[in-house]
Amino acid sequence: MTSSVSIKNLSLDFGAVSVLKTLNLDIEDGEFLVLLGSSGCGKSTLLNCIAGLLEPTAGQIFIKGRNVTWEEPKDRGIGMVFQSYALYPQMTVEKNLSFGLKIAGMDRSEIERRVARAAGILQIEPLLKRKPAELSGGQRQRVAIGRALVRDVDVFLFDEPLSNLDAKLRAELRVELKRLHQSLKNTMIYVTHDQIEALTLADRIAIMKNGVIQQLDAPDVIYNAPRNLFVAGFIGSPSMNFLKGTLVADPGGIAFETNGARFSLAGYRTPATLDAGRPVLLGLRPEHIRVNEEGGAVSHEAIVDIEEPMGADNLLWLKHAGHTLSVRVNGARRFSPGTAVRLSFDMAMASLFDAASEERL
Repeated sequence: MTSSVSIKNLSLDFGAVSVLKTLNLDIEDGEFLVLLGSSGCGKSTLLNCIAGLLEPTAGQIFIKGRNVTWEEPKDRGIGMVFQSYALYPQMTVEKNLSFGLKIAGMDRSEIERRVARAAGILQIEPLLKRKPAELSGGQRQRVAIGRALVRDVDVFLFDEPLSNLDAKLRAELRVELKRLHQSLKNTMIYVTHDQIEALTLADRIAIMKNGVIQQLDAPDVIYNAPRNLFVAGFIGSPSMNFLKGTLVADPGGIAFETNGARFSLAGYRTPATLDAGRPVLLGLRPEHIRVNEEGGAVSHEAIVDIEEPMGADNLLWLKHAGHTLSVRVNGARRFSPGTAVRLSFDMAMASLFDAASEERL
């Protein structure tokens, strides 16, 4: 596919602090790319560089094949939606949507067409005569998105647009944004620290840490085959369980051993890369550990520490071989603290990381 946005060897320094470090990224035409990471990782800085709000120290930015590294934001063919709605309080919704187009000297009939189209897509036609003070948070954010939409650009940039909303509104607007992308098929670059937003919205996710992209992949690949320990621990709620141990020789092949407990790695996806004696970390997500179920791998005893009912499922915190493990079970199953249970592990879904490099094996 054609690249819509290309980042070439981009670096940005604030004095002695390197915020972005020789970053390369190609975003395909029509792709929904999410930049994900914790505060200070460089995700919003990268978005602001693409928007033209920050000047990079080195490197180049291309939009639709055109070098825009030093162009003004208004000349880049982008629309941007911020965390704050930034609406003009004295103007109606209709005037908020049309104001930028009027300033640009656009024909009145074209302005009316674009405003009507954006209002229809975002289902805000009944709100056009209201002022921002008369709107809910979700409605204001829809108007902010509409203001970018009327520009009729190729690339939309979103900087944590849902973070000021309550959980119910965030969930509703996530669906609206996904529907919007499916309808428009424009390139969208979306910054968030919320992994649920990333997993549900993205075609691909770029997970960032200290100005470097740790992994760029489809959501299911990042979730099931994280490239390193940081990515594995960042994605998933609760986080992946990690057990520190060593690879050992076993009659059935290579096994993992920790504090006297031994786990067969017969089902692990890439056993050819494993060699005995290597210190490693074994990663298992809570849903890949089974409790008191027949069949599967050799089971291990654990003790229930805490039970967290969560509706459709329950989260158990267990003590096993000197580790604390989180395990998801069906919400209908209940376990009292102190109960002994038997565990089996789905090694086909496990992840192994080298203890020194923290890279996936």
